[in-house]
Amino acid sequence: MRYYKLLFLGLVVFGNLKAYSQAPADSVLTLQQCIDLAIKNNLDVKKSELQMQTQEIAYNQARENLLPTINGNVSHNISNGRSQDPTNYNYVTQQITYAQYNLNSNLTLFNGMSLINNIKRYSLAYQAGKMDFQQAKDLVTLNVITAYLQVLDNEDLLKATDIQVEQAQKQVDRLVILNKDGATPPATLYDLKGTLATSKIGAVNTRAAMGISKINLLQIMNVPLDKSVKLARLSADQLPGSYDKNAEEIYTKALNDLALVKAYDLRLKSAEKEVKSAKGALWPTISAFGSLATNYSSTGNTGYYSQLKNNYSSGFGVGLSIPILNYFQNRNKVALARIDLQTAKYNNDFTKIQLKQNIDQAYINMTSALERYHLLRDQVDAYAESYRIAEVKFNSGAITSVDFVIAKSNYDQANTNLINARYDYFIRTKILDYYQGNLAL
Repeated sequence: MRYYKLLFLGLVVFGNLKAYSQAPADSVLTLQQCIDLAIKNNLDVKKSELQMQTQEIAYNQARENLLPTINGNVSHNISNGRSQDPTNYNYVTQQITYAQYNLNSNLTLFNGMSLINNIKRYSLAYQAGKMDFQQAKDLVTLNVITAYLQVLDNEDLLKATDIQVEQAQKQVDRLVILNKDGATPPATLYDLKGTLATSKIGAVNTRAAMGISKINLLQIMNVPLDKSVKLARLSADQLPGSYDKNAEEIYTKALNDLALVKAYDLRLKSAEKEVKSAKGALWPTISAFGSLATNYSSTGNTGYYSQLKNNYSSGFGVGLSIPILNYFQNRNKVALARIDLQTAKYNNDFTKIQLKQNIDQAYINMTSALERYHLLRDQVDAYAESYRIAEVKFNSGAITSVDFVIAKSNYDQANTNLINARYDYFIRTKILDYYQGNLAL
């Protein structure tokens, strides 16, 4: 009975853990839920977190290097033949059993501020690691938002193509009846059947694109494919209006708030402290040391514990170590640290130059997407009216099927372009939000 209870408990725990790492089946996922799942499961985020933890340990070690070292030594020995008695240092010719106990401590008092600068160096590196971790989460968030919007885009396109198929089917059904009565030429019927087939092919292609975009989203979230997962629609207040910042304002804010920029700034400061730490090794080192010791010998006149108590000794001192010639290691470490500093400067400058270029390009893409959206909205209104008039004329026999097909194709294509432009603009604004360190939903 106990076995079955344990088995049941294990299955419940395993099932809960498995469910926690997967997308909920037969449910509607919101954008925030998708982002949370992606950040939790994404391997790049996990690796970045491990690197941050590594830098935290290095920082903790740098601080702990200020503590004194304390080491104990214990030895028990047997000596045969002529040897020196370790308790009185006389030579004897006999078997000696002896023991030694030592406790030593050393504390660095000054070493050219190397220890202090090392603490500052690794503290800055740890902060840079935090920014890298945040950057990894921001990138995943941006990728999820883009993939999520792509799924919604394809869903809207599928709805539009389904409506197009429905409209084309109604026209074909009407013409089939008219053709049987001889009221319309067969060519007109076949033109509309071709239009219906085109609409159905568009629906098939859009449905495939929607499936692929959903797979892409789930891959970013690092969860198994589940066709039953649905995405929540965005409310009207989540759709962006005109962007209220120019490219220069976005760049200025990115320099202050973007995790990527902060990480490189912190690494530059860390490299500066590395140079100072390396220079500190050129200075003399002052350290304090102390020791406690006792011993036992079988040649003694008292017992084991009595000798340990009577032979007790202690010592304390201050030492000075002056680096004179050590294969030029310290000077070469300074030279290498300076190279690391220059490399950090180049990386920092390059990051900011590339950031400016990316923001300028992203801003142009955003403004172009907004202009395209407004123009396409006007185009849809114009083609909608044109299609309405063409349908009335076609039904009354005033225009040919060719003219009607052209009007319908123009209206359908304009609708498709408008849907794409709407989500394209949304994505472009989110890219600019990312550069400002602001991906609020």
